[in-house]
Amino acid sequence: MAEYRDRVRPEWIDYNGHLSEPYYVLVFGDATTALMDIVGLGPGYRERTGASLYTVEAHVRYLREVGADAELDVTTTAVSVGAKKVRLCHEMRVAGELVATEELLCLHVSGGRATPFPADVASALEAHLAPVPDYAGRAIS
Repeated sequence: MAEYRDRVRPEWIDYNGHLSEPYYVLVFGDATTALMDIVGLGPGYRERTGASLYTVEAHVRYLREVGADAELDVTTTAVSVGAKKVRLCHEMRVAGELVATEELLCLHVSGGRATPFPADVASALEAHLAPVPDYAGRAIS
């Protein structure tokens, strides 16, 4: 499991006094970037290879309102790792309470097409494998 922390900034607060919708996704995106750095897909990798991780599908659940100046703790796990794709789950907490989740399907892309992960990256991603949470794979109903 990878961890990422951030704090809600004043400009992220909407007209209702809570964290605005796009900033949940921004923080989850930063958590994805943090995982990429951990597993070897960071800036140096992108510069050397021209390859990166692309999000092709996302599902966000907004579970609780988040107020100004809140400390955000995001944990990230991989729930499946394939040759060219990885499915990630982010969980955002404030003071230990789950406030939002995001499930992502990401592809390893180089030259405009999906390509296999290098073996070391695949192994590093597999080190973050965890059981699939009950909310993953749901459709909006």
